[in-house]
Parts: sequence; C-alpha cells; structure tokens
Amino acid sequence: MSQSSQLLSGAEGAYSRGLILAIESSCDETAAAVVERGRHVLSSIVASQIAIHAPYGGVVPELASREHLRNIVPVVRAALDTAGVSFSDLDAVAVTEGPGLAGALLVGVAYAKSLAFALGKPLIAVNHLEGHIHAVLLAHGEMLELRDGRSLALVVSGGHTHLYLVRYEGESFIYRNVGATLDDAAGEAFDKVAKLLGLGYPGGPWIDALAPHGDPSSVAFTLTQVKQKAHRPDSPVDRFAFSFSGIKTAVLRYVQIHDLYPSIERRREALAALPTAGPAEALAWCDDRTLGLIASFQRAVVEDLKRKTFQAAETLGAESILVSGGVAANRELRERFKEEAKKRGLPIAFPTIALSTDNAAMIAAAAWPRFLAGGFAALDLTANASLALGKK
Repeated sequence: MSQSSQLLSGAEGAYSRGLILAIESSCDETAAAVVERGRHVLSSIVASQIAIHAPYGGVVPELASREHLRNIVPVVRAALDTAGVSFSDLDAVAVTEGPGLAGALLVGVAYAKSLAFALGKPLIAVNHLEGHIHAVLLAHGEMLELRDGRSLALVVSGGHTHLYLVRYEGESFIYRNVGATLDDAAGEAFDKVAKLLGLGYPGGPWIDALAPHGDPSSVAFTLTQVKQKAHRPDSPVDRFAFSFSGIKTAVLRYVQIHDLYPSIERRREALAALPTAGPAEALAWCDDRTLGLIASFQRAVVEDLKRKTFQAAETLGAESILVSGGVAANRELRERFKEEAKKRGLPIAFPTIALSTDNAAMIAAAAWPRFLAGGFAALDLTANASLALGKK
C-alpha cells in the first residue's frame, strides 16, 4: 500500500477528504487553491499582477518575484478561508516546480516546502504544463477519463505552445511531446503585436475583442513553414513545430509600409489618459486598416494552431483533443477548433475561461494522481525554470 493510501485509509485518515492545497507562482499570478480528490474545487484564489506589468507591455521578472513575496501568505490564507478548511485538514501540499521564471518559481517552492515540513504533510511537485492539461480534465470531470485511449493536448499560452500525446496508465498520466514552438509562443506574439499597435497588456484579450470588427482577409499573412531539422528528419517534435516570430515581423513591416505610427501614438496617448481603458475604448481609436490588420493577424495565428493540431491528431491517431492555456480563452480559436473537430468527428474539450489562465486549482488536479501513487517530492526540491514535460 502506498503512503498516500495509508494516509487516506489509516485510522487517523479514515475521514480524510483528499484535500490538496496547491500553490502556483510560475509567472505573474500568485495563486492558491484547495481541491478535493483532484476533482472538486473548494477554492481558487488568484492575485493578478497585470496592473504592475502593464506599463512595460510584458512581465518584468524582478517585479514579479517581489509581488509573489508580498502576496503568497494572504493568498494561501484566502484559499483556506474560502474552502472552509484549516491547515490540519490538508492531506498534501502541491506546488509548481517549473517551467517558468526562476525567481517567481522559487517563492512558491520555498513557501510550499516550509509549509509541508511544518505540517508534516507530503509535498508534491507539479509541472506547470501538466497543470494546464489537467485544467481541461478538472473542468469536464469523468467525461474525459483517458483510460481507454489517448488524447492530443495543445497547451498554448504566453510562454508555451506545445503539443502532447496523453495516455492514462494505472494511476498515472504519460506524456509525449510531439510539437513545440521554436521561437515566440503564440501568446507572446499576441502580447507583442498588441504593444506595437498601442493596445493594452496582456494583448490577447484586446486583440480577441477587436478582431470581430475587422476584415480577417484584408492582410494576406503567410506563416513561415517550419522545416524539419536535418539531423532529426523524422522527429514529430520538428514535424509539428510552431513559429510565430515571422508573423510578428510581418505585422511590424505592415505598420512601417502603411505608416501607422501616428495613429498608434494617438491611440496609445488616448488610452493612457483613461486608467480603466479597455478594448471598448480602444475601438474608437482604431481605423478600418488597423482593425483589418488585427483581425488578419488573429486569423493567421489561429489557423496555424488549428492546422498543425489536427494534422498531428490524425497522424498520431489521437481519439480526442484537449486545448488549454491562456490563449485557449480566445473566442475565435474555440469556434474554429470546435468546427474542425465536428467535421472530423473528434471530441474536443476546453477548460473554463477561469481555468484557462494560470491558477492553482489545475496544479492540485495534476497533483492528485501523484498523491495516489505516492509520488512525493523531497524537501530539497528546487525550482526548475526550464523543466520539460514528458519524453520526445
């Protein structure tokens, strides 16, 4: 019997609820959640740093680490209070080990290790990317159990664009990395294009809100076809690779050719004068050419993600598709992926909008299979900023 089974079925643990407190601090969100048996979210608290990083148009690592130090204790307390539990009720403490910003990760890891040691509770290390995959499973429960097949998971966010073949074996999930970005992640491209055009941060929601007002065929973007590496011609990771630096450069050249800088500066100044400005206010400062550029950019990125995801699913014999990460909240992406999945007769699932972006509930969900298997981390655990998920 594993240590976790003993914890749940022993004399003192006879009434255990399988409660895991999870902590997520991989980037600019300080998050804590209490989840029961990997399925039932009792609380999910997120302290956002958007207002702090918005003036810079992206995350400043030093500022992120400082804010995590400021937020971690109150966020954990809020998660426990909202769940109506105490530290003594917990069965384990889970934390994001990586990948992410080293300093930000260290805040969460150090706190989780100290808490687990003080409480005498098991410590569970979770890969952030695995958490995003489990956000879909958390949202759909038993409907997406993978015991009888395998799924293709697209994790697409500001820092990641990865494809994983996912299988369920015993009490564990097995991951195989079959695709990744070679440069900018999709979400990063959204952020950089939004900044270039004088829009707010994070850029994804702004572009998503403005795109329906433009003509997606007005600018003929062609994403660079990523060539397979000569030394690994048969590697699925290379075959289904993504690259978004090219389209980012294409947007810049379009701005230069059509001299959009004066209108960009006017828009930037107008929005800066409105502390609570959002896409609705930005719309009044966007002409048809700019709206067409925004719509065409989003259409090109979504189409590239869709084409390669479904191509990989067909090639690898995936029986369902899971899409998660911050960009999975994009409305056009959801619509086009659902349409394609329906044509192909493939089940497809997304997390809720709240679970698409970074949160700790998904970390607790991913920690549950490890808890059942007794896969606990040692107290010398440290952050791993470049942690990989699965084999290639």
